[in-house]
Amino acid sequence: MSFNRRQLLQGAAAAAAGIAAPAIRAADTLKIGYVSPQTGPLAPFGEADKWVIEQMKAAFKDGLTVGGTKYAVEIVLKDSQSNPNRAGEVANDLILKDKIVLMLTAGTPETANPVCDACELNEVPCVSSVVPWQPWFFGRKGDPAKGFAWTYHVFWGLEDVIANFTNGWNSVSTNKKVGGLFPNDGDGNAWGDKELGFPKPLAAQGYALTDPGRFQNGTQDFSAQIAAFKKDGVEVVTGVVIPPDAKTFLTQARQQGFKPKVITLGKALLFPGAIEALGELGYGLTSEVWWSPSHPFASSLTKQSAKALAEAYEAGTKKQWTQPIGFAHALFEVAADALKRARSLKPADVRDAVAASNLNTVIGPVKWGGAGPFKNVSKTPLVLGQWVKAPAGSKNKVELVIVNNAAATSIPTAGKLTLL
Repeated sequence: MSFNRRQLLQGAAAAAAGIAAPAIRAADTLKIGYVSPQTGPLAPFGEADKWVIEQMKAAFKDGLTVGGTKYAVEIVLKDSQSNPNRAGEVANDLILKDKIVLMLTAGTPETANPVCDACELNEVPCVSSVVPWQPWFFGRKGDPAKGFAWTYHVFWGLEDVIANFTNGWNSVSTNKKVGGLFPNDGDGNAWGDKELGFPKPLAAQGYALTDPGRFQNGTQDFSAQIAAFKKDGVEVVTGVVIPPDAKTFLTQARQQGFKPKVITLGKALLFPGAIEALGELGYGLTSEVWWSPSHPFASSLTKQSAKALAEAYEAGTKKQWTQPIGFAHALFEVAADALKRARSLKPADVRDAVAASNLNTVIGPVKWGGAGPFKNVSKTPLVLGQWVKAPAGSKNKVELVIVNNAAATSIPTAGKLTLL
């Protein structure tokens, strides 16, 4: 009897050990940090993130195997609140408190740059996006000879946005007089920079630029800019402004009798919500298009085409598709691919796997070290779009039509640029 009892106890202990061992293994979790503007004036850049992260939870439900060990995956989202200081703070929290193995970040220099700086300082690998590469690289005092050790970026550059804007303007008849709206922020200072930004290429193409100088985001009065544009006979307005400032400028331009033939703005005119808020002032405005349902790419992770991804978003959120969906999704494609190839979760091993990426994603090919201007930059294609009133019967109020693809001919157009 005692022998049987001892057997039973030993068996129970062995069974308990058998139960405990997988439980310990299951507790091995790798954390991916994600920082974006969920609130504040830049919130439209982060609007799709929660939906994308839910999609990724499903994609990662069985975990990821890194260096022969299987890990559960946890994604920790932090809100930059559209504030550079806050972006840096939450990045440090993710690195020091949450002990993330990889950082992802997106949504203008005000979010991505301080997050990348925190990663560079703490030697944590980071992949960033949704910032033209010049304000990302030079805005962080990057040295072209050295690049960065821990931070890798995927997006287009100012040369691409300038090419798209001028391709559009060259297709219509204007007096080639351009008014610039460049705020005192990371994007505005880069776009208005005499060496790196718009002034040189515009002059080379015979455009005269009127730049009334930098202004603060949230400006309530654009009378000085409008007066300068009227005085110089400006027929084309360009720049890179936040959505509330675009509304203020456009409303005051109409009130003050300033009627340009073309208005092409970066940042402010990317999102359907911002265009709807403008009412009829929104029809005919033009902007860069970095991602759309008609982009001819598919996800390496879910196999969805760009069209299928946009449709899934619309079905899941009851909102119109928005450009950052593709880039938020692609950041996780790069993360999953790099972690699967990493030798271990040691920061240098993850970083080396990121640097060696060569992946076809829903935003196009991602590859560092040769394809881009610097080893830390992988470029994505860019085209020009124009907002039009949605046709009768459409569930949307406005539609973004691709009107010029001279800079990326693989992405189809659906119309031609028309004057306001």
